[in-house]
Amino acid sequence: MAYEVNGTTIETTEAGYLVDLNDWNEEVAKVIAAEEGIGELSERHWDVINYLRDQYINNGGTQPMERIIQKAMADQWGDKKLTSKDMYTLFPRAPSKQGLKVAGLPATNRKGGY
Repeated sequence: MAYEVNGTTIETTEAGYLVDLNDWNEEVAKVIAAEEGIGELSERHWDVINYLRDQYINNGGTQPMERIIQKAMADQWGDKKLTSKDMYTLFPRAPSKQGLKVAGLPATNRKGGY
């Protein structure tokens, strides 16, 4: 599998995750999101994507679990009533899995979403 972005072929795993996270940019994220059925990426999508990338790149390969992502976004957005349903509205196949894919990061190896 591969993504075509502005005339460039981006190599992926069989599951659609980027082979090289350095191939990622915002245009690549938009193409992956479209392939995933997410559609246009909102500011909140980008907040989650940037959070996931920051955690992975600047925190020793950390791939936060669902509740950690939810708490971080609630803090960032000032939304004390943020629910997992809100997060799944953004990434219907799980923020910790589908979010990682759109962020150009490797698939998580842990079991479960929480």
